[in-house]
Amino acid sequence: MPSDPHPLDVGLLSPVSAGHDAAVSDAAVLDALVAAEVALVRALASVGAAPADIADGVSTTLGWTGVGKGCRGHGLDAADLAVAAVAAGNPVVALVGMLRQRVPEAARPWVHRGATSQDILDNALMLLARSAADLVRDDLHRVEAALTALATTNRDVVAAARTLTQHAVPTTVGARAAGWVRSIRRAIVRLDAARAELPAQLGGAAGTLAAFVADLGAERAAGLTAAYAAELGLRPADAPWHTERWPVTELGDALVQAIDAVGVFATDVATLTRTEIGELSEAAGGGSSAMPQKANPVSSVLVRSAALRAPQLGATLHLAAALAVDERPDGAWHAEWPTLRELLRLALGAAAHAASLAAGLTVDREAVARNLALTDGLLVSERLGVVLVPLIGRERFAALIRQAADTDLADLVRALPEASALDVDDLLDPARYTGLATTFVDRLGEGENR
Repeated sequence: MPSDPHPLDVGLLSPVSAGHDAAVSDAAVLDALVAAEVALVRALASVGAAPADIADGVSTTLGWTGVGKGCRGHGLDAADLAVAAVAAGNPVVALVGMLRQRVPEAARPWVHRGATSQDILDNALMLLARSAADLVRDDLHRVEAALTALATTNRDVVAAARTLTQHAVPTTVGARAAGWVRSIRRAIVRLDAARAELPAQLGGAAGTLAAFVADLGAERAAGLTAAYAAELGLRPADAPWHTERWPVTELGDALVQAIDAVGVFATDVATLTRTEIGELSEAAGGGSSAMPQKANPVSSVLVRSAALRAPQLGATLHLAAALAVDERPDGAWHAEWPTLRELLRLALGAAAHAASLAAGLTVDREAVARNLALTDGLLVSERLGVVLVPLIGRERFAALIRQAADTDLADLVRALPEASALDVDDLLDPARYTGLATTFVDRLGEGENR
């Protein structure tokens, strides 16, 4: 758990993330910052530059918990560091001073040796992102499993497809759910790929490793970057990426895609739970302060709230990170930190709520059938046209469809002399015009999009 159990932002105005964002809290950021500093000392020791007992002492004093994990019990306070960070424009300068006061005197020259603030902060954010991405991925897999089961169970349940909000042609409940599954699966693929590529950062003052080369020699300096990555549990980078910010933009894009995927699912659910539609219902609806009869689709609403916010956060990452200039930009780098953290926070909350939503989702088959029958056969007008237009011409067919607004469509078709040989009931049966809807459900079992 993060060191500070009382973060200033507890999610009062972000209910989608409240209770799901401890992995990216300010306290978690601080733990990751400390871990990035400790990992550097450990890496220096691993290449023979720093004494092993120095690395052990720093690790013990500052609460090292293992490769790729944050430090715990280091005794620092995130609120104090935030105030101290203002003077330098980032928290690392003040952090280094605080850490040097805590470690044994002999270890102080080795804390932050040769590094720059961006090395430490970038690594801390990568550690934070990896931990959060793992949690998001786990929840996305839960969504995938629940929706796959829903799709399979409702494989043959015929429903009205809607295009531009209106009834279009028949589909199945299973096919609709299968579409959600495919989007979730693709999001998992993208998130896994971005997570696997998260690199360690070590460049020194301006990305040249000059201080390390002067201190250790070129060969050991080159080996230090791999050793540091190993201590952090991150991928070794070919070179410092101080202003080559693809790790941030690619991660941001993957997070936005994941939130998009659960957002579409949640939006569809919110629509289909409307009182007048009623084809789906959440496991537990939320109440209203003024209307006691309501059971609001709260999980869907919360997931959708994240999906509405995420794209602009992704755009901000591109605006700042992708256009980083010089060897360290003036403000663009700083704009990344809260933006990426908020995007991680939304992804954590949205995926968690989507998992609960998917697990408790119920299909009302009677409501599905009722809505399917609302247009008295007009839902299969496309199929009817394929059969009748060659027999009666396009103009007569169009007139027949217009008449169907006032007269039963089946009776109109039966009254056509040209249609005497047709099985009208079969022709107007929505279940006979679902195309490959069931096949798309069956393909889920073949690992499509994995």
